[in-house]
Amino acid sequence: MIVATPKSVTELKNTIAQHGKVLFVGCGTCVTVCLAGGEREVGIASYAVRMARKIEGKPLQLSQMTIERQCENEFIKDVAEEAAKVDAIVSFACGAGVQAMAERFPGKPVYPALNTQFLGILEEQAVWTEKCLGCGDCMLAQFGGICPVTRCAKRMLNGPCGGSTEKHCEVSADRPCAWQLIYKRLESVGQLDRLDAIMPPKDWSTAWYSGARQVVRKDHRV
Repeated sequence: MIVATPKSVTELKNTIAQHGKVLFVGCGTCVTVCLAGGEREVGIASYAVRMARKIEGKPLQLSQMTIERQCENEFIKDVAEEAAKVDAIVSFACGAGVQAMAERFPGKPVYPALNTQFLGILEEQAVWTEKCLGCGDCMLAQFGGICPVTRCAKRMLNGPCGGSTEKHCEVSADRPCAWQLIYKRLESVGQLDRLDAIMPPKDWSTAWYSGARQVVRKDHRV
């Protein structure tokens, strides 16, 4: 799941300061789950920004809506009618959603309402943790389903560093050592022999360093 956090009301207000008619658009998937950009959050932000502008003596005509996903044109088309009535759009989606909206409405300013953080999972109520870096070369099979690229502070692929302990990473006492987790996991599934293999330096050509990536599934194209 993509995890994001909301920008402050002050930042949102300042971002749209030059506009009089604005549309706030929420996204009904990832950012709804992480309590950042769903219908509820759009409503709260809309009220706060509207009141802030009113106090400043600069009334704002603000409309709001939430669609299923902002990263797909199939759903973005539902925004077209409302988008035509405003000066600008504020997207409560991840960075991909913001850019998809901007491409769909080239003559309309589209601003982000959220800060996209990482790919993660819900650990407990209102706590999300990064689990995947999206490196494009998944090695989870080798490490028992625990990613050292994301969860090891030093991204080590052949065992722990000298500063770690069985309880935590040397970087932070609140952070468990990824390699201790990997060892316990492989032991529990009877695959400790996987640790005998020497992993070569990681090929980062599939990661973000090389620029924007694209996936084309030719078997699904028509």
